[in-house]
Amino acid sequence: MGDSGPDIRHGEAAEPREAVAESGARRQPRPGRRSAALGIGALALAGCAAGAVWLFRDDLPHPLGDERACAGSEQRLPDRILVHGTPIPSDASDVHYFTRNGSAVLSFRSGLLPYFLRSTGIVPAGADLFDERHGGVGVAGEPYKLPDGLCGAALRSPVWYYHPEDGVRVTVERSPLYGDALRFPARAVITYSLG
Repeated sequence: MGDSGPDIRHGEAAEPREAVAESGARRQPRPGRRSAALGIGALALAGCAAGAVWLFRDDLPHPLGDERACAGSEQRLPDRILVHGTPIPSDASDVHYFTRNGSAVLSFRSGLLPYFLRSTGIVPAGADLFDERHGGVGVAGEPYKLPDGLCGAALRSPVWYYHPEDGVRVTVERSPLYGDALRFPARAVITYSLG
């Protein structure tokens, strides 16, 4: 009785330990399989990184380190862009510019364009926005072609030109429904000297 008891318990305990050791040996990958798994993981990670770069390609470095600058620009404009001493409207969006040879071409959308046009003197104080002494109707067409080098959305017709005496040239989107109003918000394209 003393001999059979310990033998049975010892035999029962030995079998599960051997089975666990064998199954554990089967679960651990061989060195070659581990390297292959790591290689596949690295390729998947590289593919995800490449996809993220493609997806967010607009966040890649911009000309002059400014996302508003168009390719080929020679000079960076300040964060607060001024046109002859007057800042562009505070609600300006979709801002793009191109600079070359000491001049800038600027494009933005704003609901405050009438105020901006008057505060810069492009439209003289007291004058109507569409006074033909200070501007004229642009050529019809959809969309209106942007100046060379300027990137961003094109102007939508109809457009109105301003030609003040100080060399600033301005084109704005006019309302297609009301002859005495701008679109809201309207896009403006302004060419001016940086000097």
